[in-house]
Amino acid sequence: MKKSSLLAIFAIVSVSVGAQSKYNHTEAFAPFFYPSAGNEYRSASGEPGPKYWQNRADYTIESTLDTTGHTVSAKVEIVYTNNSPDALKFLWLQMDQNSYRKDSRATATTTASGGRWANAMFTEGDVIRSITVEEDGKKYTPEYTTTDTRTQVWLGSPLKASGGKLKLTLDYKFVVPEYGSDRMGRLNTSNGWVYEIAQWFPRMAVYDDIRGWDVLPYLGQGEFYLEYGDINFSVTAPADMIVVGSGELLNPRECFTPEEAKRYAAAKLSDKTVVIRSAEEIGKGGISAKKGTSTWRFKIQNTRDVAWGASRAFILDGAKIDLPGGRRSMALSAYPVESTGPDGWQRSTEMVKGAIEFYSKQLFEFPYPAATNVAGIVGGMEYPGIVFCSYKSKGKDLWGVTDHEFGHTWFPMIVGSNERRYAWMDEGFNTYINSLSSAAFNNGEFKKQSYFDDPKAEETIKSVFSDKGDVLLTRPDVVQQANLGNAAYFKPSLMLQSLRNVVLGEKRFDAAFREYIRRWAFKHPTPWDFFRTMENVSGEDLSWFWRGWVLHNWRIDQGVQSVKYKNSVPANGAAITIENLEQMPMPATVLVKESNGKQQVYNLPVEIWQRGGTYTFEVPTTTQITEVTVDPDKQLLDWDRANNTWSGQ
Repeated sequence: MKKSSLLAIFAIVSVSVGAQSKYNHTEAFAPFFYPSAGNEYRSASGEPGPKYWQNRADYTIESTLDTTGHTVSAKVEIVYTNNSPDALKFLWLQMDQNSYRKDSRATATTTASGGRWANAMFTEGDVIRSITVEEDGKKYTPEYTTTDTRTQVWLGSPLKASGGKLKLTLDYKFVVPEYGSDRMGRLNTSNGWVYEIAQWFPRMAVYDDIRGWDVLPYLGQGEFYLEYGDINFSVTAPADMIVVGSGELLNPRECFTPEEAKRYAAAKLSDKTVVIRSAEEIGKGGISAKKGTSTWRFKIQNTRDVAWGASRAFILDGAKIDLPGGRRSMALSAYPVESTGPDGWQRSTEMVKGAIEFYSKQLFEFPYPAATNVAGIVGGMEYPGIVFCSYKSKGKDLWGVTDHEFGHTWFPMIVGSNERRYAWMDEGFNTYINSLSSAAFNNGEFKKQSYFDDPKAEETIKSVFSDKGDVLLTRPDVVQQANLGNAAYFKPSLMLQSLRNVVLGEKRFDAAFREYIRRWAFKHPTPWDFFRTMENVSGEDLSWFWRGWVLHNWRIDQGVQSVKYKNSVPANGAAITIENLEQMPMPATVLVKESNGKQQVYNLPVEIWQRGGTYTFEVPTTTQITEVTVDPDKQLLDWDRANNTWSGQ
């Protein structure tokens, strides 16, 4: 065939294809979704398998805060238990303070425009003064190498598999950065510095059945993946400072004055907020009059991390948290006078209590003895039992950040997913549950407007499903900074809402979601464990759903193609054809209206798209159809709603 003829045919075909649907049913419903079968570690049903294991790290930390040089000096003892089937010749530690060095990878990869993770000033990071290993009664100094935010420690002999233990002791110090990538730092207030200290001790990297040692460097945008254990820690600070930290304060009588200790005890039993140290008392008595130093001791169990705050400027108040199983926890708030005012931080404890009680009832019981909210330089960051929120937040913003950061208790602190690789399993799941808690708190005082009620819904869809967007299954540090809000937070939240409201229904979704939390509480699930659990508990093959939402950036676009009467007579009934114009299939709801006022609603399963992008169904009509609408209640995130409605002539 001549070249000119070939070009002519190609042009015709190209125009034809371009006018057709982008939908490919064989791709959407392709088999072999899971990359591997279930095994003895991770069941095909999504449960931990009969031989599931994870290693354990228990920590004892003694630290001192030097407010003159803004330094923390500490000694950490780590009892590490190797439950894996492998003998380990070396260990990996995470040294996050090294990200604040000028020569760090985090510094090098921060965009020129700055952003949340940029550092205006630099430190020397973690300065290690000594490392020792103790095993079977023998103590020695190991060889070690620090590479950016990771330190590798070589052992004298391999740590035995299936229960081998050793003690690793590190003596170190670091300078507290003023702005620590919005994760930690210090704020200068009228009554002194507010310190928010996090990622402050060498933590064991995870060794798991997925990739062995998981040693991605800490760059800022990707967060954390850590082992569980018990942590006892102490902070020695000037005696006129208040220190708050993860877990239970073991010695309040030693640290507070008798009157403050009395108020602290009363707050533990009170449904209403009790002021433990007021604004009027700052600098005028009570703890402000104490001399020398005090050592504050904390304990928290079955946790992956701890953090703390310290200041002479803290107002401190608290209240009781009631948990479904009959236990009590304690809500605490520590904030400077700059955070008070109308709808200010005086409401923080009320908000902490409301959030924790809601999630404990709806999802899984809060596991820690206290939940502490600290006002400071950090805009919003979560750690077990303690969160850092902006000292400027008030009202709706204060509720939003407090609720979000404490929502992280469930994802990823109870359900220990890998934040450094899968931000959507952390931020996205949390954003979803935040919408539920906001609707419940104080009779919906800060209820968030649903996407479906938003007049700017069309703009939202164009943003969430933009061609420039990153797919959910993108490593956080690879996601473009401008896309992080969608890829990590908003889109996965909308995905879960769609799964609940459109695909499974509330009852089946809620049962599967709670079971996922129960199965993987204090364990390390992968995305595939989540997918398998949701499918097995709900009784649906959802591979088409995960493929569109998580593995690709597919869009939804359903429309009405045609309406035809049998023999051109409305009384004989009609054949209605709907179509799927974009790559993502979803169930379809179709509303049919007749001129006689009759309305019929057809709820069609996703399987209607298994054989192609069009579907025709018959409707028994007696009069002329005046309107056919796909997705009449606007439950789908439809890319183009202009084709959703057909109007009769």
